[in-house]
Amino acid sequence: MKFGIYLLPTFFTLGNLGLGFYSLICILSYRFSTASWVVLGAVVLDTLDGQVARLTKSTSRFGIEFDSFADLVSFGVAPALLMYQLFLHNYGRLGFTISLFFVIAGVLRLARFNLRSLEGKEISHFIGLPIPAAAGILVSLVILYEMVVEEITVKTIPLIMNNIPFLFKVIPLIMFFLSLLMISKLRYTKFLKFKLSRPKSYRSLPVIIGILFLIYVYPENMIFIIFLGYLLSGLGEYLLRVYRLRRRFTLKSSP
Repeated sequence: MKFGIYLLPTFFTLGNLGLGFYSLICILSYRFSTASWVVLGAVVLDTLDGQVARLTKSTSRFGIEFDSFADLVSFGVAPALLMYQLFLHNYGRLGFTISLFFVIAGVLRLARFNLRSLEGKEISHFIGLPIPAAAGILVSLVILYEMVVEEITVKTIPLIMNNIPFLFKVIPLIMFFLSLLMISKLRYTKFLKFKLSRPKSYRSLPVIIGILFLIYVYPENMIFIIFLGYLLSGLGEYLLRVYRLRRRFTLKSSP
């Protein structure tokens, strides 16, 4: 693992950090929807800095540590403060505790990732829900909630929009659940991991086109669906592994 500073991926990380800081300013100015979109922009930059570092073979120990500090601001502190200012402050000390627990879980998640990176092995999957995904779920919910409150007339998926008020009634439980997932040992595939240099099956083209079309028609809804689907993928993979282990044990123990 190299210890020098590579400028190209560092610029992306600086952009991530800058957007995280700007999101905090928006939150303090009660511009919650803007703050949420800014965090989503930070998610994009966070994804790109890792891709750029790998493509240019400029991964370094400094970059990993710097990226974690930026992630803590953009995906830990900013979403926690956003949910507290928008909703959790109504719960008093409980709301503060839930927001703080989300930040602490994010710190632990990032620290564990850094320790795994020290081993110098290729990381094929994440342990625990990545903090950008946890933040993405929260901010995408805020965007949908602001659309419901302001009665913005755009194309939406009714099944999702009709349940947004209920989801915000259980925001404390959602944040607590996301915090537990971050510090859990559930396995998650690397977010947006594409091997661009390898050929893809022609059958994947209609799927990609369909997803891009849905994102174009229902951008706000699809952002939430994508993050939610990623969250459920880890739970589904865990349940599938448990099922296979139980089935294997049953077959071995049967006469």
